[in-house]
Amino acid sequence: MTWTRLGTIYVPDGSRPWSRSHASLPVPVQIDVDLFRFFFSTRDEESRSHVGWVDVDLSDRPQVVREAPAPALAPGEDGTFDDSGVGVGCLTPSDTGHRLYYMGWNLGTRSPWRNSIGLAEAGPSLDRFARFSPGPIIDRSPENPYTFSYPCVVRMGPDDWWMWYGSNLGPGLSNTNLRHVLKLARSADGLKWYCDKRTILGFANADEYVVARPTVVRIAGRFLMGLACRGPYYRIGAAWSDDGIKWTRIDDSMGLDRSCEGWDSEMACYPALFVHRERLWLAYNGNEFGKTGFGLARWDDERPLEDVMASPTM
Repeated sequence: MTWTRLGTIYVPDGSRPWSRSHASLPVPVQIDVDLFRFFFSTRDEESRSHVGWVDVDLSDRPQVVREAPAPALAPGEDGTFDDSGVGVGCLTPSDTGHRLYYMGWNLGTRSPWRNSIGLAEAGPSLDRFARFSPGPIIDRSPENPYTFSYPCVVRMGPDDWWMWYGSNLGPGLSNTNLRHVLKLARSADGLKWYCDKRTILGFANADEYVVARPTVVRIAGRFLMGLACRGPYYRIGAAWSDDGIKWTRIDDSMGLDRSCEGWDSEMACYPALFVHRERLWLAYNGNEFGKTGFGLARWDDERPLEDVMASPTM
């Protein structure tokens, strides 16, 4: 089986000052039976990223029915860790609403940028997010000396939060030393995190040098991950795990490559897996890291998801 591409769903028209271009890093949240709110990172005229959203009806042919009138989260004040932009990581349900774990960006001098992980919170309306703190909740450390990025947080239990995230093994200033892998952190409250320096998911072959933007769903007691992998161009890979720690790549059976033409002909990247009406869906970006908007694909397999995950390498 394979993915059925449903095409581009949303591209900013440039009419909003805070959303001139890009709809990168899409993340869906179900708000009604067939209605999903897709959050994404969009850029203003200075290329600073804000968090926007659109509501998409998935009852028939996916279509946008509402756009955010204002950013859900804007860059921080000058001097803060996210004054150059905010990149969507994930939205995780909490006891009071949803938590947005995001990347905060600063521009650099000797290196072009640096990033840390921030937290913002929203109530049931999901219109706007309020920062938990003007500072990051996770920053560079001995375990992650270069970068800390692309958080995917799943709450396993009341006092058990897991975060799969990206980390560079080198400075990453060029493709010759860009070795971006995935690691794992755990927390009792989703605020204070303990990071494991071990790589839990690395490269599938000698040509690959980036695995990034993990997205994890739990199906029938197993974990399914979508990820962006690069070497030499970006495509979407996949992996499965029984415990969330030891992963097996299944790109050949559940990955998504770039198209032959169109909006995702140069790359397919920044996936977000989600389940709707007992089927597996994928939101993702195409060319120029989201400048051509985000689109959707649906897993073309009528079997129950439990059966699919019983033999994920098939």
